[in-house]
Amino acid sequence: MDNHMMEPQQIRRKSSGSRKKKRRRRRMLQKLIPVIVALVLIAVVLGISLSTGLLQQFAYSTERADQFEYFSVVNSDDVAIITNDELTDRKAKLYDGRCYFSYDMVTEMLFDRFYFDERQDKILFTTATDVISIPIDGTQYFTADVPTDAGYVIARRDGDQIYLALDYLQQYANFSYHLYEGEPYHMDFDMEWGTNQIADIAKKDHVRTLGGIKSPILTDVNQGDTVTILNQMEEWCEVKTADGYIGYIENKRLENFREEAETPVTTAVEETYPNISKDYPINLVWHQVTNADANNKLEEMMEGTSGITTISPTWFFLKDNEGNFDTLADKSYVDRAHAMGLEVWALVDDFTNTVDTYEIFSYSEKRANLISQLIAAAQEYDLDGLNIDFEKISSEAGPHYVQFLRELSIQCRSNQIVLSVDNYVPREHTSHYNRKEQGRVVDYVIIMGYDEHYAGSTESGSVASIGFVKDGIEQTLAVVPAEKVINALPFYTRIWIETPKTEEEAAAEDPTSTEYIPYHLSSDSMSMQGAADAVAKAGAATMWDETTMQNYAEYQKEGATYKVWLEDVDSITAKMQAVQSYQIAGVAGWKLGLEDKNVWSVIAQYLN
Repeated sequence: MDNHMMEPQQIRRKSSGSRKKKRRRRRMLQKLIPVIVALVLIAVVLGISLSTGLLQQFAYSTERADQFEYFSVVNSDDVAIITNDELTDRKAKLYDGRCYFSYDMVTEMLFDRFYFDERQDKILFTTATDVISIPIDGTQYFTADVPTDAGYVIARRDGDQIYLALDYLQQYANFSYHLYEGEPYHMDFDMEWGTNQIADIAKKDHVRTLGGIKSPILTDVNQGDTVTILNQMEEWCEVKTADGYIGYIENKRLENFREEAETPVTTAVEETYPNISKDYPINLVWHQVTNADANNKLEEMMEGTSGITTISPTWFFLKDNEGNFDTLADKSYVDRAHAMGLEVWALVDDFTNTVDTYEIFSYSEKRANLISQLIAAAQEYDLDGLNIDFEKISSEAGPHYVQFLRELSIQCRSNQIVLSVDNYVPREHTSHYNRKEQGRVVDYVIIMGYDEHYAGSTESGSVASIGFVKDGIEQTLAVVPAEKVINALPFYTRIWIETPKTEEEAAAEDPTSTEYIPYHLSSDSMSMQGAADAVAKAGAATMWDETTMQNYAEYQKEGATYKVWLEDVDSITAKMQAVQSYQIAGVAGWKLGLEDKNVWSVIAQYLN
């Protein structure tokens, strides 16, 4: 049958089938449309969310930092301090448009030359010839009672603090400072200068607290502004802006990198103190004088010595808290010493009598009383010098004692009296003696290079091992010029006696403790010859100890162990070799009469 020739009934069936398929497709489409719409909507929402997140992720934060919090400024008159391009935790004060440092900050950051006299409520600054007085809350300062008006308050009190104006301080120390206008107040303060790397801002932008686009904005910069480059990283730079903010900016915002040298401040000239300096090495010996009759034994004590240039009799002893002293001084002694070619530097001590050195030195009038009496005694007895041997100075009294030395130095200088000061081997607990300031104002700083082990020590040991001696010289030379340093030698030693504890004593203690000592320790101070005689009498052999550079002996007697590190020609030779190597001003010896006379030729050999 011809396919093109269909009956009407067939055509109708075919048309009916087509319509049914179309209806099915329409129904399916109708069912799919909501799904498609939902999918499209989901896609749209996802697209919007994704684009928004990306925008947020790469958008620069517009949050601004709290600048008061950044500078840690709380009070309206506080001034944050930037030093060496670093923000510090210190704060200056702003009064009447001027910057002030607290007295403690001046001492720690600038110099410790100023002295606060609490009793008279004033600041003192001691020059080579005068004491400048600055009353608190006044605009004037006084030099030898002559007033000068600064035009502003130099030193002021705020609560329990004393503050000094930086404008006034600039005449004494070389530093630069710059106060940035507007709150929060902050300033640059520098005492060191070098070369900085700088760059220009290529386009207006922000400096942020940290390196990152989400970091808060610290300050704004404009095209052409110059910043100092502190640290350049891969994408960001740590910079300091012209308005005194330290933060971060992207490298792409910077151009024209270059170096710029800072200009040092040199307007202030450091105060110099002309000192009396002998043109020969000092070979001093202390002569302990405990009564007036001892002055008559000078010639006897000097017999067999050689090369001594200076003798220091122990003549003056502080006796009360008013600055008065007892004396054993003798003009005939001085005349006889001068006839021997010796200078006389009389010693004054603070330990023969019980006195309160804080009470003495914290009062201007008491310091003045002691100074005037010492100078009067030096003139009366024709002394060549004074030797200050104050060994009981507390840390509290330290600043007042140093001010005493400053003021005494003025009078000694004007009267051509040598001023020497005795000091312990430097240790942290004696830092208040302020050897650095002594080195400025006195003529000679003497190191008492002995008592490494002393009567109160808990273990046996050398009085002055070579390491101890060298350490004392080296630490002193770190702050005092070599031409002012004298190292004192011991003419004595100690014989240590270790007596075993009884079983009862051991049982009463804890033998397993690391602090347990199985013996009682005592010692006898001996002259050089006395110690040698004791060793010889015991029949003990000596051996050279390379660690201490001394001859060492040990022996048993009546159940006890005796130990001694001898001071003799050999030990003095080792010490003098060290003295020579450091090229210091000389030596001193404690004390006359305890030495082996052979040491004088050794000392002279190395001094010359």
